[in-house]
Amino acid sequence: MFGVDSTELIIIAVAALIFIGPKDLPAAMRTVGRWVGKVRGMARHFHSSVEAMMREAELEEMEKQWRAENERIMREYPMVEQGSSQAEAGGDPMLPLGQPDERPPMLDNPDEPPLPLDDTPPAPRSRDTTELP
Repeated sequence: MFGVDSTELIIIAVAALIFIGPKDLPAAMRTVGRWVGKVRGMARHFHSSVEAMMREAELEEMEKQWRAENERIMREYPMVEQGSSQAEAGGDPMLPLGQPDERPPMLDNPDEPPLPLDDTPPAPRSRDTTELP
């Protein structure tokens, strides 16, 4: 972390043992450990703050790009007010513009059964002896 080699660390430990003494060395090491912990915490907090600022800057840039793209799209494709062209033409407003209404016409008498389609198979007869598995 600080670029301290193992031999340098041994020299520092021996110097601390000589100058501080064996009696006060544990208390001194505890104090040094607290200070190192505080410095690490401050470095971690600073690092996370810088990352948060970078994320916010990226989000602001993305939001600017999104707004510019949204404005371009809104200029190219202006919104059609409800009840205008398709409603006046009598088409289904749920179909996309320019699509024909492909639904079959409604029956005049809803009690009548619908006409059979040409591609439906004939209904089975009672004389058929085929068994189903």
